[in-house]
Amino acid sequence: MGKGDETRQAVVDRAVEIAGRIGVAGLTIGSLATATEMSKSGLFAHFRSKEALQLAVLGRARESFVDEVVRPALAAPRGVPRVRELFERWLATSQASAAGCLFVSAATEFDDDPGAVRDQLVRDHWDLVDAISQMYRAGVKEGQFRDDLAPEQFAHDLYGVMLAHFHAYRLLRDPAAEHRTRDAFERLVAGIVAPVAPVAPA
Repeated sequence: MGKGDETRQAVVDRAVEIAGRIGVAGLTIGSLATATEMSKSGLFAHFRSKEALQLAVLGRARESFVDEVVRPALAAPRGVPRVRELFERWLATSQASAAGCLFVSAATEFDDDPGAVRDQLVRDHWDLVDAISQMYRAGVKEGQFRDDLAPEQFAHDLYGVMLAHFHAYRLLRDPAAEHRTRDAFERLVAGIVAPVAPVAPA
């Protein structure tokens, strides 16, 4: 990696931190220049527009989420251990920084704002839904999960549990947020586990 690439990566990492506080929509080359004490012209050499900067931030946030949450979960055994690993890492990541989940806040900022940033958020969302759905399908093949439920429904429900957690933990500062989130997850898992076949009498 050249010096220019290293500088750009460091700037993007700083931009992710700033976006966690002011939002992706509020992130501009001007606000980043102020925060990093770099010149606007210097930043413009790396990011030709505000949109390009915002897309770079989302790309970096996606890389971090994949590295910290999705990839380690895929390394766990299929079935319950895998979805539990995903949940635990997702929960920990959501609580690790003041930003919570950048994608959740960005979704509320860009849901009615057509353009490249919204398009990227939509792709990232569906990629995560697909990854969770694939984890469910793997669990079905292992005989751990019910085969009469749509994998996409499980992905939707798990996503819903996490969105409720972000709201309760970040906005409401509910001290019971984590407990309730864990309880919701356990009830979700209990509903997808394949029934144990009765043992035939000897």
